Amino acid sequence: MTTPPLRAAAVLFDMDGVLVDSRAAIDRVRTRWAEKHGLDPKVVIALPHGQKTRDIIATLTPHLDVRAEVAWLDADELRDLEGITAIPGAARLLGELRPDEWTVVTSSGRELASRRLAAAGLPVPDSFVSGEAVSQGKPAPEGYLLGASLLGRQPAECVVIEDAPAGVAAGIAAGMRVVGLTTTYPRAQLDGCTVIVKDLSKLAAERDGSRLHLVLRARD
Repeated sequence: MTTPPLRAAAVLFDMDGVLVDSRAAIDRVRTRWAEKHGLDPKVVIALPHGQKTRDIIATLTPHLDVRAEVAWLDADELRDLEGITAIPGAARLLGELRPDEWTVVTSSGRELASRRLAAAGLPVPDSFVSGEAVSQGKPAPEGYLLGASLLGRQPAECVVIEDAPAGVAAGIAAGMRVVGLTTTYPRAQLDGCTVIVKDLSKLAAERDGSRLHLVLRARD
């Protein structure tokens, strides 16, 4: 079945699991942190993706100094870029977009986001929304609303591409349509997405007059 194109003026990408495959690096960092505190690495690895580190720590280990633990995890993530690659289709899709048609909205810090994109061989947008730029992380809509503002677009003009339930919820709460990727979570956990596909190889960008629209290449 052919899926109608999603018409939009801008595309807001999450980073990890959407543009960049950093799962192995994230799992290694989480394992080291778990072992540091005598926690079960399997439990820590299974914690939600797509949320700010401080929010995860505050929920799992509220007795710890959240600021100190975030600093430790951030530093370890900056050191561990081994095996980071681009998600299939990411380089091609970004190459089809003009700089003012896309940005990144990530829970990662600005330096880490820049390093992971570079490690994957992907361009770093001139301006993007990192974890430090917002007071409330995903699933709050603040990051996506800021991303639309940076591009000079209204929320209804934007399409969000996400791989995690928290990010999907953030995009929907921001009043945007969301394309879900099953790179991290199964389809059943990406509730509310307008379209769900395997990865970015299933999307292509074309232009309709002065507006951008995404076109699904194929259904999963």
